[in-house]
Amino acid sequence: MFCLPCAGGGASAYARWQERLDAFGARVRVLPVQLPGREDRAGEPRFTDLDALVADLDERLDTAFARPHLLYGHSMGAFVAHALTLARQRRGAPLPRALVLSSHRAPHVRPDRILDPDADDEALATSLAELGGIPWELARRPRFRAAYMPLVRDDLRLCSGWVEPADVEPLHVPLHLFTGVDDHLVPLPKMAAWRAHGARGSELRTMPGGHFFVRAHEDELLRAVAALTTRYGSAVPAV
Repeated sequence: MFCLPCAGGGASAYARWQERLDAFGARVRVLPVQLPGREDRAGEPRFTDLDALVADLDERLDTAFARPHLLYGHSMGAFVAHALTLARQRRGAPLPRALVLSSHRAPHVRPDRILDPDADDEALATSLAELGGIPWELARRPRFRAAYMPLVRDDLRLCSGWVEPADVEPLHVPLHLFTGVDDHLVPLPKMAAWRAHGARGSELRTMPGGHFFVRAHEDELLRAVAALTTRYGSAVPAV
């Protein structure tokens, strides 16, 4: 299962997933995807264009994607996962057995300005802290904001686009959707709108918590993900 991070995040967000999924009986290998410009790839230029990032990921992961797999993305990661799967569908490449997506508006839903990439560092950090993305203690530190907000801002711009409803091209994979019941950034209707993108059906599950329920209620999410790996187990062998 390949895992894509949220805006401002990196592969370390999934550091505990293999251990926890093993504990829940999942038979799957967790493969966090590290994007450029963060953590151990901090020295590489960041992408701010979605199509360019998708082309890079498609090429870099093409061999790995030839094996049966699931693709998970949280927030920005969900948006990127959809775009990557759509690009591969259009060129006839192997697709994931299912997409597991959490906490991002469907691609035909226009973004709001709760997290505004054009806001100054202090305002953007405040909005992110209100959503639970960073601790308030860090949000109040000017040096932290100066170092971290440019990454967040670039990522927000990366996933700021949308398609017209008439141009929706459904994916030929099942969609498994998760959203926090108290998520003010991506309320339930914006997550339910993903159903228009699932030609093989979709399932939507609400979780306790807000936009970052994946942290506060990680085990509950991973129990559900473990069940999905069992459902698709004949196609997603352990490595």
